[in-house]
Amino acid sequence: MTEYCLVEKNNHIMTVTINRPDKLNALHPPANAELGEVFDDFATDDDMWVAIITGAGRGFSAGNDLRYQAEGGERMATPKGFGGLTSRFDLQKPVIAAVNGVSMGGGFEIALACDLIIASDKAKFALPEPKVGLAALAGGLNRLPRQIGVKRALGMILTGRHVSPEEGKELGFVNEVVPHDELMERTMDWANQIIQCSPLSIRASKDVVYRSLDAPSLQASMEEKYDSVLNLVKSEDFVEGPKAFSEKRAPNWKGR
Repeated sequence: MTEYCLVEKNNHIMTVTINRPDKLNALHPPANAELGEVFDDFATDDDMWVAIITGAGRGFSAGNDLRYQAEGGERMATPKGFGGLTSRFDLQKPVIAAVNGVSMGGGFEIALACDLIIASDKAKFALPEPKVGLAALAGGLNRLPRQIGVKRALGMILTGRHVSPEEGKELGFVNEVVPHDELMERTMDWANQIIQCSPLSIRASKDVVYRSLDAPSLQASMEEKYDSVLNLVKSEDFVEGPKAFSEKRAPNWKGR
């Protein structure tokens, strides 16, 4: 049982709904720890291939629960980071953020830590930490420049301004903007497209993309040996894909 989020597993897709709607899904250390355990479970569950994270009510996540912090609430280590995701660097399975409303500070950092962002037309994004004497140290200052470029990122970071989903798509951190009532349906469409592909191919592809970003050159990134690719090549799915294609049928992926 979970206290601060709702978890549903179906057809290789895990949907996590942050469930503190009275606080616009702002997160305190106990909620971060719980979400860390939820995504630990996702990482090790062989039947789960894609995760979706969203928020209950009007917000995706308003970020850190500053009132809880100001009132001296319990502090505890969250080794996997904000939302159980921002310091998780070894997850090869894809995670999609379905941003249904306010996505500020740590909430935006959760979305940036996901692989795709599908945004409701009611979403709002910002890293407003400087306005309260803080800084976006859960990955916002690191991921946003990598995803949209330094000048565009600093245009958000140095002002703390609110960005619409349409501008987010123009800047490059949002994949699709959809009508609010269609958000989960469209996000599920993205997830279902992913699970039509070989799960090991997806994991190898994600792994190579992110690790290539840290390589000193294109040549080095292409010559690197990736365990995820070796796992793919040795798998049953590596045989099943071409076989299904030649037999003109849908592949039966096993994830191994």
